[in-house]
Amino acid sequence: MENKKLFQLDIQIKQFLFTFIITLSFGVLIGLSYLYYTTNYIPSTAIERINGSEINSSDEFNIPEQYPKPVSELLITTHNHIIAFSFIFFFTGGIFYYNSIIVGRIKQLMIIEPFISTIISFSSIWGMRYIHPGFVYVTAISSSLIYISFFMMVSIIIYELKFKKII
Repeated sequence: MENKKLFQLDIQIKQFLFTFIITLSFGVLIGLSYLYYTTNYIPSTAIERINGSEINSSDEFNIPEQYPKPVSELLITTHNHIIAFSFIFFFTGGIFYYNSIIVGRIKQLMIIEPFISTIISFSSIWGMRYIHPGFVYVTAISSSLIYISFFMMVSIIIYELKFKKII
């Protein structure tokens, strides 16, 4: 792209990138909706989804609502999310790189941070399952950083593609 910025691109590529970013954002929002549906964004519910429900041992007919996640399910969840998020942020970061609004070290941080938070977030669910339920807060903070980074980059990309004009 010969050092061109997003707002300087031809209309066809701008429309292509805009459509891609909107579609990707829709997918991310569906993922956040699923997370809300399964946990209500409540730490205790998230812990229960990973560690299983506590049952009253005095009631022999009591069946837990949630069983502890087995290693196989944690592995596939971690695998799928790390690969998917890597692609999401490879493409989003690759497009964001050509923005003209955020530059320098802040741009570099915004491009790299989601990868670090992805590793921390999906490592911390293992910590939640096998070390201590308090890892739910590490998961919550790192996941929040992932989505804040994503939506900040997307907002800037959309602004440049749709609203910023060549002067």
